[in-house]
Amino acid sequence: MLRILTYGLLYKLRVNEIVLNKVDDHDNSSFGIAIYYVGHFAMRYFKMFFQTDCHSYNNAQNFLSECSSFLSKSFRMKTYFLFLIVAILSVQCTLPAKQSTKVKFTISFTKEMIESAQDGRLLLLLATNEKTEPRFQISNGLSAQLVFGIDVEDMKPGEEISFDESAFGFPKQSISDIPEGEYFIQALINRYETFNLKTGHTVKLPPDQGEGQQWHSKPGNFYSKPIKINIDPTKEQEVSLVMDQKIPPVEEPKDTKYIKHIKIQSKLLTEFWGKPMFLGAHVLIPEGFYEHKEAHYPLMIFHGHFPDDFGGFSETPPDATMDTTDYTERFGIYGYKKFEAQEAYNFYKQWTSKNFPRFLIIEIQHANPYYDDSYAVNSANLGPYGDAIMQELVPEIEKQFRGIGEGWARFTYGGSTGGWEALAVQMFYPDEFNGCFAACPDPVDFRAYSLVDLYKDKNAYYYDSEFKKLPRPAHRNYLGQIQSTVEEDNHYELALGTKSRSGQQWDIWEAVYSPQGEDGYPKRIFDKVTGDIDPTVANYWKENYDLRYILERDWKTLGPKLEGKIHIYCGDMDNYYLNNAVYLMEDFLKKTNTPFYKGEVDYGDRAEHCWNGDHENPNYISRLRYNTMYLPRILKRIQESAPENADVKSWRY
Repeated sequence: MLRILTYGLLYKLRVNEIVLNKVDDHDNSSFGIAIYYVGHFAMRYFKMFFQTDCHSYNNAQNFLSECSSFLSKSFRMKTYFLFLIVAILSVQCTLPAKQSTKVKFTISFTKEMIESAQDGRLLLLLATNEKTEPRFQISNGLSAQLVFGIDVEDMKPGEEISFDESAFGFPKQSISDIPEGEYFIQALINRYETFNLKTGHTVKLPPDQGEGQQWHSKPGNFYSKPIKINIDPTKEQEVSLVMDQKIPPVEEPKDTKYIKHIKIQSKLLTEFWGKPMFLGAHVLIPEGFYEHKEAHYPLMIFHGHFPDDFGGFSETPPDATMDTTDYTERFGIYGYKKFEAQEAYNFYKQWTSKNFPRFLIIEIQHANPYYDDSYAVNSANLGPYGDAIMQELVPEIEKQFRGIGEGWARFTYGGSTGGWEALAVQMFYPDEFNGCFAACPDPVDFRAYSLVDLYKDKNAYYYDSEFKKLPRPAHRNYLGQIQSTVEEDNHYELALGTKSRSGQQWDIWEAVYSPQGEDGYPKRIFDKVTGDIDPTVANYWKENYDLRYILERDWKTLGPKLEGKIHIYCGDMDNYYLNNAVYLMEDFLKKTNTPFYKGEVDYGDRAEHCWNGDHENPNYISRLRYNTMYLPRILKRIQESAPENADVKSWRY
């Protein structure tokens, strides 16, 4: 503090440089002038320092450069100043310093977990309640509890790893910021494996273990049982957490009469990742599949986040006495679980009814070391997932389950991530699909990357302004009320993992869209701490994954292959502002010619994420009906576009 005070005193002397310039080695008044100015500014700055935060005056380098010309005026002047500075430094600064916490946290794991050293992200988790374990209460929303993380390498059994103020946290950035109070505390390690990539890089990442890339429930991760503690940052306290629990394996789903499961080792992905990599799918087969052995079927790909089984289909109705006290905050209704169960049974009744069209529906499992799915495209960091799905998985499914196996008989749809995937695969494999139905897609134009223009904005976290510092929102409700900001979302992810390894939304966009960095991990689109955007990386995104830009750039060749195939839907109050990018996409599509796109872009009034084109029902209903709601348009498209002699009858029994 005393040094900072001195810097301020001498810095202000620069203002009076005109007077001091008159002083030379032969001026007997040097000492008097020095005393006058040092005394004058000492009084002024003592007053200021007792009214403001000492931390605001901490740039010694600026001080040195500003007053260097004054100190060089004369040897005598230097001598007088050194004397006076020593005198000033003898004064005691009484301003309180920010106190670091006296609570010490250490984490270890037992040899019963594993006897070898481990790499991973070590997490310290705290919650103010015991509704569930702390690991299940970590989020980026208003109910967020505390998480702090550090990277560990070669952590040995029994070795105690200390957490100090350097551990990055969310929503409190440092453990010194933990408020006094009662907490339930837990530790967990998200274990990494080493991958020797085809590119020659070696990276350490958390492999999917069948759970869909969820760190808090990943089989094989170690964790400690929650304990209750009282924290007082002003008192000495040591908290030791021992991870002696291991998350068990996921139980594989079983085949039923209508739902089958397939898993293949991908040659393309295995070659890229340097170890066996697999793709899977849940397949819903039509009524009469075994009786009509001559029939071949169209294929519908329902894209979306990781499915543990085929969802929304049940051969049995919900129990009449099923509990309906469950409350779904997202929709503000009670008894939603029973409603979902009833919708699943209703779909089964439709699926098996006499006049329902017969086709295959698949949900793909393509979780990877970065996320719960791959975005179904080729990527510098994830590898050739697009080609692996289209060249290895889809042909195998169509072979086993008698798919027609031609582009005119394939359609794709999905919402959110699945909406982006549906549009992207239709574009990147235009001859392999006959239509896409993209609901509330992830940003399809990076001029509206949520509320960030990656090509013009300098910072992703704050709006450009000379004097204000206004954060960009990331999540809202239909009334526009904000739940989180872009900075908060990304700091939450940074607490969970460095180098795009959090397994969360912004990091997977980066992993899919970015070029590979020199260290083998994705190049940052923006600094994760400050939000400063890298224009070079933004340009790479533009050329390779900005769907609107690519369509506009390549419309001459893509347009004829996509005519009548593009259908996009979004609520105009999408929680993640995804409608903004859809507006920009629509602006382009409406101006297309030779050919005109002949598709559809539609919006739901005041509809949140993820509106999918249903103007009659609320989102909590329509989100359960993807597999039937686009059928009339699909059947019409087949009728209009199927080539001559195509099989349009064998599956219409």
